[in-house]
Amino acid sequence: MRIIIHCLVAFLLNAVSLTSTQAAIVDTVDTPSHVMKKTIKAVVIRPDRYEQATALPVVYMLTGYSGDHASWVKNYKSFDRYADQYNTMIVCVDPAYSSWYWDSPADKDFQYETYITKELIPFIDQKYKTIKDRKGRAVTGLSMGGHGALYLSFRHQDLFSVAGSMSGGVDIRPFPDNWHMSKRLGSYHENKEVWEQHTVINLLHLVRPQSLKLIIDCGTEDFFYQVNENLHKEMLYRHIQHDYIVRPGGHNGAYWENALKYQFLFISEAFAASDDDVKK
Repeated sequence: MRIIIHCLVAFLLNAVSLTSTQAAIVDTVDTPSHVMKKTIKAVVIRPDRYEQATALPVVYMLTGYSGDHASWVKNYKSFDRYADQYNTMIVCVDPAYSSWYWDSPADKDFQYETYITKELIPFIDQKYKTIKDRKGRAVTGLSMGGHGALYLSFRHQDLFSVAGSMSGGVDIRPFPDNWHMSKRLGSYHENKEVWEQHTVINLLHLVRPQSLKLIIDCGTEDFFYQVNENLHKEMLYRHIQHDYIVRPGGHNGAYWENALKYQFLFISEAFAASDDDVKK
């Protein structure tokens, strides 16, 4: 269902009550990647009630092209408040400038799908008090990270139960010369089949019924608006349940600052619904 969001809804979201003390713990940790033979930094945010918790859900945050592991906390005012507000852990992933979160067939130094799914998630689950199950794990992101979140969740429904995208590059094919994608996949003209296999809109056949709860958000002035519209229509055609949010706005921080509110609310409600299902 298309949702046109008005200012009143944003006001109501802001009115969601927070805990009286905002004391999330923000750490930068070194995570090992054997597949890429290096150490990669990540930001880990624990809510103020972490010590009292038995196991907490985790939201993996994927940033955009040119971002890094610290972009979320540096660029978005009081970003860590979401950990306290929803009593969840947040892990901010380093994308290595232009990984697109693929296992690059053209560059062995960019194996980020394997890193996230087989190295980072087990590292976080071993080190922290997390829900070690897909029902307590979500992934979302902006721009390149929106693509990455859907790409990884579609391909790894055993790991994630919720996924989101903000201004995501959900179809890479209209942009063959942009954002160093050709360095990861080879040139579009010489490797069309590889590009077809690595674009989100072509992976919808992987989405199993009732497997993923999905939220997609894009501004009407965004250069990715049309590819998001196309994805939404294809998901409707395939009867893939999802929330689709469109509002005025471009590809910028002001839009994403607002979009984050809806992403975390949606994810929190999805976690709560999964928890209810477990208790039944």
